[in-house]
Amino acid sequence: QVQLVESGGGLVQPGGSLRLSCSASGSIFSIYGMGWYRQAPGKQRELVATITRDGSTNYADSVKGRFTISRDNAKNTVNLQMNSLKPDDTAVCYCHADIRVSPISGTTRYWGQGTQVTVSS
Repeated sequence: QVQLVESGGGLVQPGGSLRLSCSASGSIFSIYGMGWYRQAPGKQRELVATITRDGSTNYADSVKGRFTISRDNAKNTVNLQMNSLKPDDTAVCYCHADIRVSPISGTTRYWGQGTQVTVSS
């Protein structure tokens, strides 16, 4: 099956930066949209950023101008560069990818297991 694994989370001070990475592996024919959600304590899950196969992006208003999503199609990887981090950015971040596993299959959304981002002095 397909597996998505996140890395790059951790503890950072306000104003600092972190770079998250998510790599897909397994039986993959093609990957379409990829992106990131996050869930903060006591909050609902929030869509942070998405990117299409050809590089079209969109961002939540709360992160626009601070975060940048990118992807490497050759490596089946999506990244999230997070700058000017605020305490409100503290959350578990989950990557997702819409994947076709064979030429005759439909598209299924797969999820990573999450990585913790903590912004604190």
